[in-house]
Amino acid sequence: MKVEGSYTFAAPRERIWALLNDPDVLARVTPGVKTLTPQGADAYKAKIELAVGPVKGAYDGTVRITDKTPPERMTLRVEGGGKPGTIRATGELRLEEQDGRTVVNYTGDAQITGLIAGIGHRLIGGVAKQMAGEFFKAVEKELRPR
Repeated sequence: MKVEGSYTFAAPRERIWALLNDPDVLARVTPGVKTLTPQGADAYKAKIELAVGPVKGAYDGTVRITDKTPPERMTLRVEGGGKPGTIRATGELRLEEQDGRTVVNYTGDAQITGLIAGIGHRLIGGVAKQMAGEFFKAVEKELRPR
């Protein structure tokens, strides 16, 4: 299952890059992530809860940030397993500065197995797009002063 799109932030690229590389921010903004515990440089242990249609489940997994070229691009890799099956997802983010704004272009690919894939197969594409939108809207909120 592939997903792609873009999101524009009214902030400089360095600010968006910093948010996307902050584990506390990633834990708050990534849909389904309940905990994100550092396990070394750019590697995290994660507890993830996802629902696709009627299938809900908890996953134990890892999140890794790879292929970093600050502040231009990075790749997020998520792997996890639980009762409903397994998930393996890769997302590439490219940050472009345009007139003081930052355009994040993203592409993603996910492989899901088990019950969640069998029952929710037709729904997964829509859920992935919805989750991407939730992610970027949550990052947008992080830009606001607390």
